[in-house]
Amino acid sequence: QVQLVESGGGSVQAGGSLRLSCAASGRTSSSYAMGWFRQAPGKEREFVAAISWSGGTTYYADSVKGRFTISTDNAKSTMDLQMNSLQPEDTAVYYCASRARPMYRSDWYTARGYVYWGQGTQVTVSS
Repeated sequence: QVQLVESGGGSVQAGGSLRLSCAASGRTSSSYAMGWFRQAPGKEREFVAAISWSGGTTYYADSVKGRFTISTDNAKSTMDLQMNSLQPEDTAVYYCASRARPMYRSDWYTARGYVYWGQGTQVTVSS
């Protein structure tokens, strides 16, 4: 199994920045890709960004492209999400997740393919 722990959430005003981190432990060798998803109250969980552990492949949701940057540190088994120019619509619980190697491009965006999940961290952006 892979254990995932998020940190770095908090409250910020619109236009501000936050950096989320996800620490992985356990059988990390079984993990090929990592992703960030978020869920706002009353809404479905949605894809934010994904990355291969090598860092060679990244994907972003259109809503965060150009504002968020995903990265990994293999030596520390951590994945970060730098979030800039935050807007109230970014308010949500953010989850990190881990999966085996995706077969199709759409696999990167789809929550059901991710096997291991963190407990989530709250991000609140006020206007």
